[in-house]
Amino acid sequence: MPLTRQVHWEKLLRLTLQKVMDDCKIGLLSLLSLIIVTLPMAAQSADIDSVRIWRSPESTRLVIDLSDSVSHQLISLENPSRLVIDISKVKLKTSFKTLDLRQTPIANIRHAQRNKTDLRIVLDLSAKVSPKSFILPSNEQYGDRLVVDLYDKKQTVSKTVEKMIERNDRKIIVAIDAGHGGEDPGASGPNRLREKRVVLEIAKRIEKLFDRSPYFEGVLVRTGDYYVGLRKRTKIARQKRADFFLSIHADGFSDPRAYGTSVYALSTSGATSEAARYLATTANRADLIGGTSNLSLDGKDDVLAGVLLDLSMNETLRSSLDAGGYVLKNMSNISRLHKKKVEQAGFIVLKSPDIPSLLIETGFISNPKEAKQLSSSGYQQKMAEAIFDGLKSFYLDRPPVGTLLANRSKDIIKTYVIGRGDTLSEIAQQHGTSVKNILRYNQLSSSSIRVGQKISIPPR
Repeated sequence: MPLTRQVHWEKLLRLTLQKVMDDCKIGLLSLLSLIIVTLPMAAQSADIDSVRIWRSPESTRLVIDLSDSVSHQLISLENPSRLVIDISKVKLKTSFKTLDLRQTPIANIRHAQRNKTDLRIVLDLSAKVSPKSFILPSNEQYGDRLVVDLYDKKQTVSKTVEKMIERNDRKIIVAIDAGHGGEDPGASGPNRLREKRVVLEIAKRIEKLFDRSPYFEGVLVRTGDYYVGLRKRTKIARQKRADFFLSIHADGFSDPRAYGTSVYALSTSGATSEAARYLATTANRADLIGGTSNLSLDGKDDVLAGVLLDLSMNETLRSSLDAGGYVLKNMSNISRLHKKKVEQAGFIVLKSPDIPSLLIETGFISNPKEAKQLSSSGYQQKMAEAIFDGLKSFYLDRPPVGTLLANRSKDIIKTYVIGRGDTLSEIAQQHGTSVKNILRYNQLSSSSIRVGQKISIPPR
């Protein structure tokens, strides 16, 4: 090989080796920088900002709200029965004294600092429980949380019977949600008539009707002129242990000729999307469902959780549609219908997986004639009674197990409001009786009936 060519190759080889060494240096420096950045800093102390507790039929949940994630240990001790929660590197910034421990297996809560950085919490127990704890990361609603679930251990036979007897006296709870409120006025009508005010008046009247019945209890989601978030409305209903959720609205449209009342249940696509949302994160499974509902998805794999949620939402939707039929029929006796069947839509307030729900449009506030009706206290009362009678009739035919209504439904006289197209023979067949019995029970001399007429159904 010529000398000049050899010198050239040797120079090229030296340059190549130098570049490789330079690249290695850069790589090593980058790697060292990455290691330095990702090395954990000295562990910072988290704060316990607040504590919450609530009781479900089978368990008690204690939630410890944190400023950051922590590590913890759960220890069960006997003689006396107590549960120890050791939390590392945490400061207590709140008090346990504000917690209502009644109806829970927790008799008392004590705490003390350990090793100057750790906290020990002791739950003195008055009953045997199966404890479980887990950390929930922050989400759009809450920060980091330490959740402690205390599951009741099975009662003896005698205690179980006593508990069942108590549950037979339970009232059916209906949550009534007046739409909009506060800075959200809803639809507007003539003379500055606002949807938010009209629907609150109707909601209050519905609540009073349920409260007057020995078998029901009405609960208002909002009691004044203020706004409640859509998700929070269903959360309030769940916190109140509602059996049914009613959202009251008044429609509006650019064309003042639009008219009629409507009843909505959740759409199938809305139910599917909501199921996906609930299954999206572990936080939703444990915090939104496991803590306040009989349906618990916590700890279930994706397939089983999906099946359980689908079953729950299908049953909830079926009950919503059935109840909606009763309500719509009663409303048709006092108002024109916008649609003659229960409609379905993806309204957020209808998306509870475990609470049957209806959204009711009580008329078009943008229609001058219906606006005048909606502003009348007399019409508001008629509308409230139609909604109440419809849902009451639904539950009279299908009383929930464990309620006072289920225990006494055979002795209750049912009131039926005659609707368009009704005949006594169809009514008799629907309620398992005869036309002759209905005529005799109501002291009617003729089978002629009129729309809006109320008749009593003979007990079976």
